[in-house]
Amino acid sequence: MLSEDIWACPWFSPWQAIGKDILQAWQQQPNALHACLAKKQTEFKAVAQEELPSDEAYEAFIARTQTVPTRNNAHDFFNGLCWLRFPQTKQQLNRLQAQAIAQQGVQDTRGALRDALTLFDENAALLYAPEVLWQALQAQDWQRLFVTLRDEWKAAQLTLFGHALLEKLLHPYKAITAHVLCLSVPNEVHIAGDQALDTWLSHQLDADAMQRKPFLPIPVLGIPGWWKPNENSSFYDDTHVFRPQKKQGY
Repeated sequence: MLSEDIWACPWFSPWQAIGKDILQAWQQQPNALHACLAKKQTEFKAVAQEELPSDEAYEAFIARTQTVPTRNNAHDFFNGLCWLRFPQTKQQLNRLQAQAIAQQGVQDTRGALRDALTLFDENAALLYAPEVLWQALQAQDWQRLFVTLRDEWKAAQLTLFGHALLEKLLHPYKAITAHVLCLSVPNEVHIAGDQALDTWLSHQLDADAMQRKPFLPIPVLGIPGWWKPNENSSFYDDTHVFRPQKKQGY
């Protein structure tokens, strides 16, 4: 069971407003996470994992029933919070997954589109940042991104979206990497908050764009102010994590 101490972490604190009451309810009902989530949801309610037929794809079931099979674990806790915080985007991801399944069936491999959608759903992050940080991220110039331009992060915000990414951060380690959507969050959206971000993001996700996997990797614990070890610049000398890369566009 998760501890309420998690909300003190910079990467979890934006989720506290949505997640605190649900976590407390789950602690009291450890075998009923779906019920704790469903009390807060208006559409696409969480249901017990047992509701999912063994012969039906998870994404197809969600699209058909507007319910989300939910297990009693941290992975599905964060998935449920994502459905609450970013409902339009989660619905769009599910819509694209269900359409692909309807057209192609369930294959041994997901295919380019479903693979990209799953990667986004599980591990994506969104970045609002000055252009100089975007340029350094494009180039994967980690020293410039995190050391030379460190003060620029005061005007930036990384919003985590992927629920598997959030689960990994329960036990932080240097190599945890997010896939940043290669679209800068507009200033007016950033200022307006989560609902505007959700609406904007849901309109950016379409089949053509997603199957090209428009992502850039970023080691999230390198974000200034997120993890005490990165206060020492030698933190970024670890080339197993902060690997030199060829420059690439986004």
